[in-house]
Amino acid sequence: MPPDTALSADTAAIRTHGLTKDFGHRRVVDAIDLAVPRGAVYGFLGPNGSGKTTTIRMLLGLARPTHGEITVLGAPVPDRAARVLGRVGALVEGPAFHPQLTGRANLARLDAADARADPRTSAARIEAALTRVGLQQARDKRYRVYSLGMKQRLGIAAGLLAPRELLILDEPTNGLDPQGTREVRHLIGSLAAEGITVLVSSHLLSEIEQVCTHLGVMREGRLVAQAPIDQLRDRGRATLRLVTPDGERAAEVLRGLGAEDVRLAGDVVTATAGDLAPEAAVAALVHGGVAVREFGVRAVSLEDVFIGLTGEGFDVSG
Repeated sequence: MPPDTALSADTAAIRTHGLTKDFGHRRVVDAIDLAVPRGAVYGFLGPNGSGKTTTIRMLLGLARPTHGEITVLGAPVPDRAARVLGRVGALVEGPAFHPQLTGRANLARLDAADARADPRTSAARIEAALTRVGLQQARDKRYRVYSLGMKQRLGIAAGLLAPRELLILDEPTNGLDPQGTREVRHLIGSLAAEGITVLVSSHLLSEIEQVCTHLGVMREGRLVAQAPIDQLRDRGRATLRLVTPDGERAAEVLRGLGAEDVRLAGDVVTATAGDLAPEAAVAALVHGGVAVREFGVRAVSLEDVFIGLTGEGFDVSG
């Protein structure tokens, strides 16, 4: 899929061209062209094993591409990763903290290890990060007693100890209960409202659909779709369902209107609407002498679109 040429280095938080990663003879990321606009919440969606985490590791300079180019916040990665990654927060493959330390103490250890961090402002920045993710009341509890949702939020807080322009989250709701999932989803929404670009990788379609403005869909290492979420929804075409004793005549009328995949089963006629407006179909059927007993329209969901793109379903549970 070609990159979005409308996204320049100034308007893209992430751009890749031909990004490829091989492990031996196995290609796990195959010439993908990501284009993540600044200010977007970009859902990086695909079944487990589709190449999402490997791609994220290359974006962060944790793995070197076999081929291709990466630009993050206008700088090439990995060549100039040190220059730009201080403006990027990340949560990859789950948070890792010391279980016997409190949330605040864990963040203090991370902050002290950052050579770019000013120790004079450490306490204030840690408090601000904890407040931002809603953990200020739990800051002095030991990490081992945190719920899964709290652990994920602390991981995000670690990525927010310094000002960030871009936040990359790999499966941030993995293993969470519904309450924890909602907490993380609301946090992503609040960060986006502050102008932070967020790339969130997930196999949970329902979570991606609720929070994201743009989507990229991976399948077996390839980027099979990339667009604003509304454009992907528009790729789907509604299905018309008609109950009538005049099935043959109804099918003839619908075909004449340009409907596709018209099927007749008893007194039920179904068809893919394409560009045909449902109200126009009803008017033409009645005008054509078809007795319409029932008429309905089933809109195509994002899940339908993704199944068509990937050949398999996604986990749609929240």
